[in-house]
Amino acid sequence: MSDLKQFEKQLKEIREAYKMIFDSDEGKIVLSDLEKRCHFWSTTNVKGDSHESAYMEGQRSVLLFIKQMLQKENKNVK
Repeated sequence: MSDLKQFEKQLKEIREAYKMIFDSDEGKIVLSDLEKRCHFWSTTNVKGDSHESAYMEGQRSVLLFIKQMLQKENKNVK
């Protein structure tokens, strides 16, 4: 199996695991909590404090990654 095919297979398995976990009732509760804690619905800009802004944006980027993994796979994007 080529490296690319192996990578695509692993990515598909990981994506399915994310979906299985976050599609459960408990996963939905956790995802909702993460949305609040990781600034999904609010700004991450802290006026005058670039370090805090960067920290908050780092938290938000993890949540955005999780949400991306839960989206339907787009075959056109490589």
